[in-house]
Amino acid sequence: MTLTELKYIVAVARERHFGRAAEACFVSQPTLSVAIRKLEEELGIVLFERGGAEVGITPIGLRVVTQAQKVLEEGANLREIARQGHDPLEGPLRVGVIYTVGPYLLPHLVPEQIRRAPQMPLLLQENYTTRLLELLRQGEIDCAIVALPLPESGFAQCALYDEPFYVALPHNHPWVHEKRIASQRLKEETMLLLGAGHCFRDQVLEVCPELSRYSASSEGIQRTFEGSSLETIRHMVAAGIGITVMPASAIGMQGAESKLLRFVPFEPPVPDRRVVLVWRKSFPRLAAIEALIQAVRACHIPGVTMQEEAISIMAGAD
Repeated sequence: MTLTELKYIVAVARERHFGRAAEACFVSQPTLSVAIRKLEEELGIVLFERGGAEVGITPIGLRVVTQAQKVLEEGANLREIARQGHDPLEGPLRVGVIYTVGPYLLPHLVPEQIRRAPQMPLLLQENYTTRLLELLRQGEIDCAIVALPLPESGFAQCALYDEPFYVALPHNHPWVHEKRIASQRLKEETMLLLGAGHCFRDQVLEVCPELSRYSASSEGIQRTFEGSSLETIRHMVAAGIGITVMPASAIGMQGAESKLLRFVPFEPPVPDRRVVLVWRKSFPRLAAIEALIQAVRACHIPGVTMQEEAISIMAGAD
């Protein structure tokens, strides 16, 4: 039994597909399949149910995969402990970022982090919240920048910043001269939303629950459209296709379409989101976590309120 074999079975359990698991592990499918067969023979059990369109996990296989995740996490911690023996700020920090934060935070964060700790480059990965938390649990990344609420607890966390939401309108929309817009009025317009899987989509639907009912009806198909990213949606709004909701950090992004857009605040209570940093409680490089938090808080992002939560409580955060 090797750590590589454990990594393979965790990948198959995650992807529910041998081909995709092999791609995620950067090996050929035969290599991965042979390694898993070898492990099953060594353990004398069947880990996966094969034959269907989606690979299933046997009850005993689920227990083995859960333990394998813990072993991989502890293996990653061993490497970090060794690195910390030299300098906790020496070497890369693997940081996950959700799609609706990365494009707006990273242009500020990367140069700030280089200025503060050039010996600790950030290895960045964008993904959905659920996927980043899974990678964090498996030790594939060291920490993640996500938005509350989280689908699960168990990680340490520290608040980074809060940001309000704005209504994004085409420049010739009738609402552009209004000082504030009530969230209930969004149902009157053609709304542009992020696709399923984005936590920001869920937050927008909380602002205007009526949109959820639209998407389930034939009329709703004509009243709501989905985009793959906030930047794609921004261009669609500029083109006059509809309106959307955007976080304050996204407003400052200047592009060729900036003159075609207007942003209007909501009436109180103003919807917003809190962005946090999460990491495994067992992660040994707390000094690196602290350095990243300080770098984020030093970023000057218009419309964003940085938090001043004491970093000394990080190790016990939940």
